[in-house]
Amino acid sequence: MKTKRVVALALSAITAMSMVACGSNAAGGSASGDAAGTDAPQAMQGSVEGELTVSIWDENQRPGLQKIIDEWSAESGVKATIQVIGWDDYWTLLEAGASGGELPDVFWMHSNQAQKYMENDMLMDLTDKIEASDKIDLGNYYQGIVDLYQSGGKQYAVPKDIDTIALWYNKTMFDECGVDYPDDTWTWDTFADAAKKLTTDEHWGYAIAPSNNQDSFYNMVYSMGGEIISEDKKASGYDKPETQKAIQLCVDMVQDGSCPDLNTISESGADVLFESGKVAMVTQGSWMVAAFKDNEYTAANCDVAVLPKDATTGKRVSIYNGLGWAASANTKNPEAAWSLIEWLGSKEMQEKQAELGVTMSAYEGCSDLWVNCTDVFDLNGHMKMLDADLVFRPYSKYTTVWEDMQTEKLKEAWTGEKDVKTVCQEIADSMNQTLSEE
Repeated sequence: MKTKRVVALALSAITAMSMVACGSNAAGGSASGDAAGTDAPQAMQGSVEGELTVSIWDENQRPGLQKIIDEWSAESGVKATIQVIGWDDYWTLLEAGASGGELPDVFWMHSNQAQKYMENDMLMDLTDKIEASDKIDLGNYYQGIVDLYQSGGKQYAVPKDIDTIALWYNKTMFDECGVDYPDDTWTWDTFADAAKKLTTDEHWGYAIAPSNNQDSFYNMVYSMGGEIISEDKKASGYDKPETQKAIQLCVDMVQDGSCPDLNTISESGADVLFESGKVAMVTQGSWMVAAFKDNEYTAANCDVAVLPKDATTGKRVSIYNGLGWAASANTKNPEAAWSLIEWLGSKEMQEKQAELGVTMSAYEGCSDLWVNCTDVFDLNGHMKMLDADLVFRPYSKYTTVWEDMQTEKLKEAWTGEKDVKTVCQEIADSMNQTLSEE
């Protein structure tokens, strides 16, 4: 095989540190997705009396959400405009708006950032409004997402969606290489072996970067019995043998040539390589369905299956996350902002979100409609992961600080500069220091 070449001061400081690398998965983040938005604006649109500004970071979700929001506008008589800003710029501009008191009326919150915004009183307290609502009952949503947006006994966002991770694969490449399509018998060992068989002079078997966490190695870690952070969020799990076993699997695949090297993956990203026919498999989130459906190559050649399980533990794990609809504490339109959030979180609109293929629904049971939003792929691969071992995306108060460090340190393992055990111990030590300061 030939070689391939191919807020407050504290809030401001923490946000600046989080920009060292992409705040979520660099390529994934979650319908958490980090899909790029429009050209980077100079500022977010702030609150304007009499109409609502709505900020999100995923262009793929705009069309469906705009239809839902337009229905609300027709009933309420209030105009609401969506502004799409790419992931990195989103958090930079949101922090700038928070510092200046000019946030959008309604916007997305994410597990990486929610705690800081809630604790700095940047978000509208929705507790009493939810209590009085006949549309929102928090018992109907996935509990991990509900809990994420709570602080001090108050609720600061209504769950928007849930995501699962699944195994996307190129049927054409599998056929050409004589490899059977993935199914629920696959283990991570089967997966690694298939990646070798699917690697040729023209394409790699799999693509993964150190920044692909929720959509890749986090699932392997928890499947193998490891953890990224302890349940009480006080200790790193990188010093655990099971965690290191999962990282070693990824590094071995890079070093045996089954995956692109760090330079290649840094230039193109796993999704781009998959969409351009350069890799046979990626593990990716349900937030990518719209993008893969609209890509001519993936629509013609690819499909999706459940993630592999670990041969030792027998666990098949999907890391899940969920965005929240939040409102500015200083919005000029508090009643309208709450009315829109209540509308977006209602069962009827959560069902419509699923039917339109925007994302899976945070409202339990509504995602059954999402599986039929396209006939291009068999989305049961993602739906079945809802019945696997679901683990909420690891987070703490200062997630971005240790996650960015984690990404940078893992590069040393990817390149072979340091062995996996050394790198993981260094991550654990640094992460424990950060967690001790939270």
